[in-house]
Amino acid sequence: MVASAQPRQGNKLIFLGLVLFLIGLITGLFGHSMANPRMALSAHLEGVMNGIFLIVLGLIWEKMILSSTWLKIIYWLVVFGTFANLVAVLIAAITGAGKMMPIAGGQPGTPWVDGIISFLLISLSLAMVAACVIILIGMYKRLRIQ
Repeated sequence: MVASAQPRQGNKLIFLGLVLFLIGLITGLFGHSMANPRMALSAHLEGVMNGIFLIVLGLIWEKMILSSTWLKIIYWLVVFGTFANLVAVLIAAITGAGKMMPIAGGQPGTPWVDGIISFLLISLSLAMVAACVIILIGMYKRLRIQ
């Protein structure tokens, strides 16, 4: 891997984490005016927590021992997963839809809105699980050489 690519990716993750954190904070300001305020609270928490996740990941990014290909794969999986998470829950909060999230008060919505939300939730879940497994492998490799 080019010597400067891994630190640059880490710095981008920190920046994107701060952006996501800010969007989560702003979402919290408008939660009371959305169709499903309880889902809006979930969107607020998703933005804040996923933002923190990206920041932390950016801080440990250079500690992982993985090929540049795997680092690119993880990078895009976590960027997609964290932002898709906020978008899915925000759409549910604004529309009141989100039958896959009944605990947060999601109700069946129009088929296309529920389809978008469901696609985002399923794909981001797979992306984040895959990314976390690869991250653990990269950190385990670091432990083995110490």
